[in-house]
Amino acid sequence: MSELENVLMAYSKTSISILDKEIPFGKYCTLDLSSSNESLASIAITDPNECQQYIDTVLSSNDGMVAYGGYLEKRNLYADKSSFSKEQHIARNIHLGIDYWSVAGTKVLVPLDGTVHSFKNNDTVGDYGPTIILKHTINKVSFYTLYGHLSLDTIARLEVGAAFKAGDCIGYLGTPDINVNYAPHLHFQIINSIGAYLGDYPGVCNGKDLEFYSNNCPNPDLLLKIASH
Repeated sequence: MSELENVLMAYSKTSISILDKEIPFGKYCTLDLSSSNESLASIAITDPNECQQYIDTVLSSNDGMVAYGGYLEKRNLYADKSSFSKEQHIARNIHLGIDYWSVAGTKVLVPLDGTVHSFKNNDTVGDYGPTIILKHTINKVSFYTLYGHLSLDTIARLEVGAAFKAGDCIGYLGTPDINVNYAPHLHFQIINSIGAYLGDYPGVCNGKDLEFYSNNCPNPDLLLKIASH
């Protein structure tokens, strides 16, 4: 494992809430949005309404409140977004974070102490919408966390350098019109080296770049440990 992965693993022995603490971990259920999921064959998954209906079905069948998953998942969710296929006509369709799908307005929590590195409303259709990036340092190892698909109010009064403590509410899930054509969810991603990016960082890559991005963006569940709860 990398130095950052070891830091993430060691940070907490128990699961960490990324959404409203009133939602128990027992109400989290896994969601498969991969292109290999045959259940999606008859669903227009790029339509936020149909996507939401499918998610609601999964939540209902699992008595859940949050559906999550997607790290390194190859998806058809971006097939209608032209901005995901610009480079040499190679589709960017491999997801680099974990998505947490729940109702719009749900609180988004900070899993560990950090300061605001940057924020931006990435309002191109298919992008993140309102996005916040925090910087963290643990045992002299610095890294970043990205929170995408938030509400506009979340970034309205935010300032670079603002400090958040673990467990603080950093914002709320946005609606499809604000998070630019997705059913409400949080895109949560960990980034080792962010380079010159401000308020944005690729959350989806293509196959030829997968080795780089998977190394630079480790599995968020190493930190949150929700899957192992």
